[in-house]
Amino acid sequence: MLKDIQVTGKKDTRSGFGDGIVEVARKNENIVALTADLAGSLKLNQFMKEFPERFFQCGIAEANMMGIAAGLTIGGKIPYTTTFANFSTGRVYDQIRQSIAYSNKNVKICASHAGITLGEDGATHQILEDIGLMKMLPGMTVIVPCDYSQTKAATIAIAEYQGPVYLRFGRPVWPIFTNEEDFKIGKAQYFSEGSDVTIFACGHLVWNAIQAGAILQEKGISVEVINMHTIKPLDEDAVIKSIRKTKCAVTAEEHNIIGGLGDAIGQCAAKHFPIPIEYVGTKDTFGESGTPSDLLKKYGLDIPDIVAAAEKVLQRKNNN
Repeated sequence: MLKDIQVTGKKDTRSGFGDGIVEVARKNENIVALTADLAGSLKLNQFMKEFPERFFQCGIAEANMMGIAAGLTIGGKIPYTTTFANFSTGRVYDQIRQSIAYSNKNVKICASHAGITLGEDGATHQILEDIGLMKMLPGMTVIVPCDYSQTKAATIAIAEYQGPVYLRFGRPVWPIFTNEEDFKIGKAQYFSEGSDVTIFACGHLVWNAIQAGAILQEKGISVEVINMHTIKPLDEDAVIKSIRKTKCAVTAEEHNIIGGLGDAIGQCAAKHFPIPIEYVGTKDTFGESGTPSDLLKKYGLDIPDIVAAAEKVLQRKNNN
């Protein structure tokens, strides 16, 4: 049962990145870290202490950081670039497209403070378009882990994964409910199997989806909750297998419903097995300043919103 999933603690996902990059750097001397004046926010203090010669402070010059990272790959280095998600994508899209994606450089673009749970920093920092921007780039892998443990596991895994990667995580303290060994790039993670409705989620909203699924189970609804931590390449086999069984779905993401996980699931369903889908995410809007919990409620990303979406899509399925 979903209500029995164990929470082992609470920690911000960016700390999973900070711990993960240190652990993998101890094993692989080619890993280097670059930051744009945000070493503390990206939890790089331990990396800087252990590997000062492998740390590059680029200052508030994100475009230059991407160019340096692309160049470092030519010498066999595995650069991890670090800054806020807004500055990791929107500010430097041209440099990523031309210098990294086009030439398939082995750069790991690691982006913290994503989505509206960045909170009080407001709309200028709360990028809600970054998943769409990055997954549209040919050859770019896009990963959105759900908690501290999974972010740590993803940070370690991408070192051995050839090609450009966009790794998205956040600032708020969040429940820890996964094991590091369960993470595999491109493979969906199941939290429950069900026959009535599927809930696909990524990032912070995986926990909300689990809570929503538990409420639905108490109402007698058989729910399949799947963590789609890898948006691209999407685990299409898992998607198709699930929707053929449940025949309806909800997607939940801390991102615009245009261009993100919802679009990826919708496209897969339209091609292979069309079904009713309800989308939980921001609705073609910018964010605003506020506490993470208040913003999740206001923009319709909270647990009750996922429950309501599931009940609505079930009604649509039953009316067909």
